[in-house]
Amino acid sequence: MVFMMQEKVERRRYKRLPIDLRLEVDEIFKQDYVVLKDINASVYVFDISKSGIGFLSESELPIGYYFRAFINLGEGDFFRVVIRIVRALPSEHRNVYGAEFVGLAPFLADKVDKYEKKLNKLA
Repeated sequence: MVFMMQEKVERRRYKRLPIDLRLEVDEIFKQDYVVLKDINASVYVFDISKSGIGFLSESELPIGYYFRAFINLGEGDFFRVVIRIVRALPSEHRNVYGAEFVGLAPFLADKVDKYEKKLNKLA
């Protein structure tokens, strides 16, 4: 029997861009009015795309919960957004999370495109 190595297929819709952003999450919630307050989780965002973010946290955050965030892309470009945690990879010291933006208006998502152009100019 012959096993063939398959190329890893990128399933993401949008390119991930590096970012150095810190957020504080005080509460998380679900759509059925479940709210967990006083979370006090520090979050380090390491990448962003038009559809979401990748981040690290020492806190354990549950998949399927939401939080509000202020995303600052620099040079006056920012937006407020609701973020849903979609995956988690626990580790010994920090947890790695993937999260998606919920209901982000296209004109706000375009700010991520502008951020990418700024990164390309710096490269």
